[in-house]
Order: sequence, then structure tokens, then C-alpha cells
Amino acid sequence: MGHSEKPPRAVWLAPLTVVLGSLMTLLPVVAVVPFLPPFGLMVLLGWRMVRGDSMRVWVPVLLGFFDDMVSGQPLGSAMLLWTLCVLAIDVLDTRLVWRDFWQDWLIASGAIGFCLIAGRLIASPFGSHVDTALLLQLVTSAALFPLIYRLCAWFDSDVRKH
Repeated sequence: MGHSEKPPRAVWLAPLTVVLGSLMTLLPVVAVVPFLPPFGLMVLLGWRMVRGDSMRVWVPVLLGFFDDMVSGQPLGSAMLLWTLCVLAIDVLDTRLVWRDFWQDWLIASGAIGFCLIAGRLIASPFGSHVDTALLLQLVTSAALFPLIYRLCAWFDSDVRKH
């Protein structure tokens, strides 16, 4: 009583799609400026926005560890930053009475921006000139988030059918 019945497929589909999003960094894309958004984080936020109960609160730690291993970021950076983002969204959920798509987009863009900026401060020296590339990556991430959001909503509707 009081528990929502999730199909067994929903238990593994959300983390699997986040892992596949993290693996997008392995695609052989040749570019002068790093512009690929953090797809793993975006999929995690997409699932969190579409369906808050899709993953337990400790799952971003494990998924962040996997992303750190794949992306080459300092170990623990995505673990910490992703968990902070999910916890901040949980706090916002308790404060906001309702959310619509525009608020979800703004919250997710802020979370992505926080992770990118904090990851830059952790991974690269202060004197390095990567701010323009970081801004391009942030704009690309914010522009692509509605597509990730719709993809997660489509997966969720497909999960609920089975």
C-alpha cells in the first residue's frame, strides 16, 4: 500500500539509458572545440524530471562513477556533482507546488551549467582559456535538453505500456 507498482523493465531502463548517454563521449567526433554536451548527466536529469521515482537517491553516485571512468574527468567529480544536482532537484520538488516543462528546462539547464562550471574548476587550471568552449558546450546542452526530455518521456510511456 502506498507504493507505486513499477514494471521490472523500468528498474533497469533508466540507469541503462544514463550509462548509454555517458558512453556518447566515446564517439569519434573530430572538433577543434569540445562542444559535446554531457549526455549522461542530461539523461539522468531527463529521467529525474519526467519520473522522479525512476531511480533511488543513491544511484547518481554509481552512475557518476561510471561517467568519471569513461570521460576521463577526475575520479569523484561527477559522483559529487550529479548527486548534488539530484538532491537540489529533490529540495526544489518539496518547495514548488507544481512544475511545467519550462521550469524543468530552466532547472535542468542550471544543473548542467553548475556541473560544467564546477567540473571545469576541478579538472583544469585556473589560467587555462576554456571559458568560450565551456559556454558553447553549455548552450549546446541547454538547446538539446528538450530532445533528451522527450526521449525519456517516450521511454517512460513505453515502459508503462508493458
